[in-house]
Amino acid sequence: MTEQNDDVAVEQWKMKKLIKSLEAARGNGTSVISLIIPPKTQLSQVSQMLVTEEGTASNIKSRVNRASVLSAIGSARQRLKLFTKIPDNGLVLYCGEVLTDDGKEKKVTIDLEPFKPISAFLYMCDNRFHVEPLKALLQDDERFGFIVMDGNGALFGMVTGSQRVVLQQFAVDLPKKHGRGGQSAPRFARIREEKRHHYVKKVCETAVANFVTNDRPNVSGLILAGSADFKNNLKSFDLLDPRLLNIIIGTFDIAYGGENGFTQAIAMAGETLTGVKLVREQKLLQTFYTELAKDSGKYCYSVNDVLAALEMGAVDQLIVWEALPHNRYEIRDKDTGETTVKVFSPEQEERGEHLLDNTEIISKESLLEWISNNYKSFNATLSFVSDKTPESAQLVMGFGGMCAFLRYPLDLSSVELEDIDDDGFI
Repeated sequence: MTEQNDDVAVEQWKMKKLIKSLEAARGNGTSVISLIIPPKTQLSQVSQMLVTEEGTASNIKSRVNRASVLSAIGSARQRLKLFTKIPDNGLVLYCGEVLTDDGKEKKVTIDLEPFKPISAFLYMCDNRFHVEPLKALLQDDERFGFIVMDGNGALFGMVTGSQRVVLQQFAVDLPKKHGRGGQSAPRFARIREEKRHHYVKKVCETAVANFVTNDRPNVSGLILAGSADFKNNLKSFDLLDPRLLNIIIGTFDIAYGGENGFTQAIAMAGETLTGVKLVREQKLLQTFYTELAKDSGKYCYSVNDVLAALEMGAVDQLIVWEALPHNRYEIRDKDTGETTVKVFSPEQEERGEHLLDNTEIISKESLLEWISNNYKSFNATLSFVSDKTPESAQLVMGFGGMCAFLRYPLDLSSVELEDIDDDGFI
């Protein structure tokens, strides 16, 4: 994956984590506000809307409910005052009082600019946060190109998430096979083959016009679909641009051409498109296992070794299981005042290994959260992987859920996370 795609993947992971926590939160009555503001919205209009809502809420008969709603609206108004304009991708604001596990009320105020533009305005005062617009942002926005060919013409389409669009299509009039014999038969056959060849050549040229921008493919993968041998000829005639030839991810036989064929091709390619991310994940980890087999030394694995290498600035690319459950602790020695950083798994926490004698816990946070917020400060790239492929399952079960490509060979046998000083560096 490119560095830009990696950054998007990290933002998506953060969004998923936020959605999960917001979905679990519940207010005491209609005490929480969900405010989603698209880009280019006038901040003054939103502020005026909240003033109007505040006036309406003053008429709520229930004293407790009225106080909760007014408090949430007041928090929203105060937070909006921190902005001079709506950010380029819009603004998401959640605020109000939610119930904690022990039944107490806790005030929550969250504002963020989403990682890509939001399209619709939303204001809801309810007993729960409305996260549906955030979930919509997580829909896969990778673009896949389709070339649909038959004897009547070709169609060029693109699929992004749940949207599909026809980019271009054209019709052809190819001569059919005939039963006439004699001396004219070879000539008719030659004419027929020439016209078919010109047709395939035109399809290849049109494909470049639609799917290549600034000398690079503008789609993540290309699907070829059609009847007869037309789709196969695209590859076998060596006419298709190598830049597109290298991203072909599927070839399908369909019964129709045109838009009906496009619809059928999308349905048949469903599993292929879903598996593209997993294929990319497999290739990434296969590259790591190849490096491991070569014993080059430019790799490391396990949580402690990878974090030590990261703190030393040796990590080029960090690969982490997206559900890694470890927590990162800052612990102070009560006698010496020395601060150390330690990482514990849930099993270690259950055994109480983080509760050491004569020490106190200064802070605790999810290791994944810390990594996603700090990896750039170490000039590293970050890739999240699932546990749904054999390669990623091996990473989770056999390598601690974390590995890395290093910039140079490194011996980590004598380096431990305890060696990190007060500033968090080795």
